[in-house]
Amino acid sequence: MGGFLEQARWPDERSAMSQSIEQKYERFRALHFNDHAFVMPNPWDAGTARILSALGFEALATTSAGYAFSVGKRDSFAGLARGEVLANARAVVEATELPVSADLEDGFDASPEGCARTIDQASRTGLIGGSIEDATGDPDDPIHEFGLAVERIRAAAEAARDRPFMLTARAENWLWGRPDLDETIKRLQAFSEAGADVLYAPGLPDLEAVRAVCREVDKPVNVVMGLQRASYTVDALSEAGVKRISVGGSFARAALGALVRAAEEVRDSGTFTYAEQAIPDRIISAMMAPVKRATRI
Repeated sequence: MGGFLEQARWPDERSAMSQSIEQKYERFRALHFNDHAFVMPNPWDAGTARILSALGFEALATTSAGYAFSVGKRDSFAGLARGEVLANARAVVEATELPVSADLEDGFDASPEGCARTIDQASRTGLIGGSIEDATGDPDDPIHEFGLAVERIRAAAEAARDRPFMLTARAENWLWGRPDLDETIKRLQAFSEAGADVLYAPGLPDLEAVRAVCREVDKPVNVVMGLQRASYTVDALSEAGVKRISVGGSFARAALGALVRAAEEVRDSGTFTYAEQAIPDRIISAMMAPVKRATRI
């Protein structure tokens, strides 16, 4: 924990209350047009949102995987409903002064109209952005047909129009066994034309593929790190043209990995040395909300 106290910026409750959605949106949008990529980590609940805020990040994004694990579910299309994902997003929004974007999966509906409803509801939670992906959740037919995929983004973009909300469009083919870079770029270009503000293709195989995507599209590109063995620095991704870096569910899995290692040590060795790496209670407490209830009933 060396240096943690010096690096942390404790959440400012007055700042969180005074920031309007429009102000958060403008801050968030501006980050996408800097010369250097920014990192947008993914908390999975209010507590982790406060921790990441204290560590000095400039924006946050929810993670469907991290949230699913926290409530004992698998990260799958059938596992999470729109209402609970938006409730989790609202909890994250209310825990931080930072702009928050949301993982909105496939829009929780195959139809363009359903995607539009999701954006409408998301924009009312205090979110200033969200992503819609073109995956179907069906292993036998995993990616939406091109025309429908574009119409889904077009409808989502129309729902976001004139609102303080940045729409991210995701091309998912690399995650579903369809490693076709030309198809990825074709879809991202079409999503851009349909009104997406940010473009995202998780699972790209290497830095050259990342560079090709950034070169061939006209909107800021998000790249996710922490999901594959290949690891590139923020500087290398910035040089390739990336504007935004997220970590998906990897912070959640890292935290759960620490839990498993601690539990295995106690079970197998009967020792408790894991506590040496635990964050002191006084530090965690300082990052949490100083809530005082009039009644505990």
